[in-house]
Amino acid sequence: MKKFSLIVFICSLMVILFTGCSNNETNQEEAEDGVVHLTGIILKHPLTKDVNDIEWLKEAEDRAGVSIEWEEVTADWDQKKGAMLAGSDIPDLIVGPNAITDADFARFTGLFQDLTELIDDHAPNVQKMFDEKPETKIIATQLDENIYGLPKYQRFWPDTGTRQFINQEWLDNLGLDMPTNWDELHEVLLAFKEQDANGSGNPNDEIPMDFAPVGTGGFGFFHPTVLLGSTGMTISGGGGQGYFVEDSEVKNFFVDERYKEHVQFLNRLWADGLINSEVFTQEYTTYQSLGRGDGSTAKVGFTFGWEKTDRFGNELASQYTSMPQIAASANQTEDLSWTYDYNELNYGVNMVQMSSATENKEAAMRFINELYDPEVSMQVLFGSLGTNIEDNGDGSYTVLPPEDEQMDPGTWKWTTTWADNGPMYISDSLDLILGEDMQDVLGQTEPLNDVLSNIDTLTDVYPGIFIKYSDEDNNQMSLINTDFMNLAMAKYSQWITEGGIENEWDAYVAEIERIGLQTNLDIMQRYYDDYVQSIE
Repeated sequence: MKKFSLIVFICSLMVILFTGCSNNETNQEEAEDGVVHLTGIILKHPLTKDVNDIEWLKEAEDRAGVSIEWEEVTADWDQKKGAMLAGSDIPDLIVGPNAITDADFARFTGLFQDLTELIDDHAPNVQKMFDEKPETKIIATQLDENIYGLPKYQRFWPDTGTRQFINQEWLDNLGLDMPTNWDELHEVLLAFKEQDANGSGNPNDEIPMDFAPVGTGGFGFFHPTVLLGSTGMTISGGGGQGYFVEDSEVKNFFVDERYKEHVQFLNRLWADGLINSEVFTQEYTTYQSLGRGDGSTAKVGFTFGWEKTDRFGNELASQYTSMPQIAASANQTEDLSWTYDYNELNYGVNMVQMSSATENKEAAMRFINELYDPEVSMQVLFGSLGTNIEDNGDGSYTVLPPEDEQMDPGTWKWTTTWADNGPMYISDSLDLILGEDMQDVLGQTEPLNDVLSNIDTLTDVYPGIFIKYSDEDNNQMSLINTDFMNLAMAKYSQWITEGGIENEWDAYVAEIERIGLQTNLDIMQRYYDDYVQSIE
């Protein structure tokens, strides 16, 4: 009995010394190398190299006194996340744009760490972001006043994520003018199809129009929904699930007559063989590949993208011109608009979270704080100092061209760093000269600037990124949107490829109303009105 008591005493002493017998090995490792060992998941772009080879990341871990064992996820995140959250088995850190949502915080209470006090005590860079950009704290703070996920601010991005491009060489080859309305665009695309616009000798190898693959959950960048602005409608984020604001009223374009006209126009193009026949089934990589043509021979005449070299590659980019918005008709009186995406491009929601079970929360917070240092943040976005960014020695920095001369700057960025998928704070005071691609993005946005400058961002843009819904409202809207999108997105592709919108429109609108769209509009109107009142 005395021998057993002695064993119990020794084990108890070990519990006190090493915070639990079961954690002896881990804590001894920490004590031996002076480094806190953490686990993390990063949602990264498929192009991005192994995170263990990213120089700035290793340096940030070293300064924070941590070593992170990263799991890298490039696909099937929702499936993995569902199993992980259901089993309450999450790593110390999760990094990625809205990888964990506000709805996840509400559903899995207690699983994620409230960062409020840790920010006060261990994260001066995060606190500086909150002080200098108060809207970032609004984005981060839940209705219960807790902070479970931190946002980003990346400053340099333009007002829109999508530009529309037309092959100027094809126009010149055929003696055509730049189209200014839908009818003129139709005629130009017909000429591209029928007159060997690329001069290859094969009149059948041109794709007059192409756009990015459309998912089942709504619209995003590089989709033809930007042409809704031809009717004067201001969408945001590429369109999303159709919600938009017009003269301070929350609406949804899926039941708007102007959307019906938009679909009818696209069906007209489809019927004439002017849209890529694989547009609703192709992968995004195929969409990108088609835009880059065959050597010096372009394949696509009119399309949408981020920037010319990103869309068409270095060899073909010079053939294309960024277009202004076009009107729906030659004699319309409505002002033109375009998709306004500044909020979605420059701010991000829930970019990093911490598990409530993390043993050394202070060390984990020190690492998070490193990511929000402006000098580190610019490396999160553009890549490491020395290879991607040059320190000019006078307090300023310059984004360098790709080391691989065959690679366009956008692809180089996504290959070498976390880019837009990382937590960051690009301070407005940071003196950073942008790379050629970002300068080109701003230049290629100029044809749209007159239209964008006329948008009233308070009365004509839904500020969704700054709004937090209650759990009850979030769940209600989610249920309705699921059924709503199942119907609306299926009809979008069907009506473009097969027609029939004229005969089915009234029944379709009635079904969407039955699903509960008005309930969502009422909820969003209430939150929108409260938001406007809070900032006026």
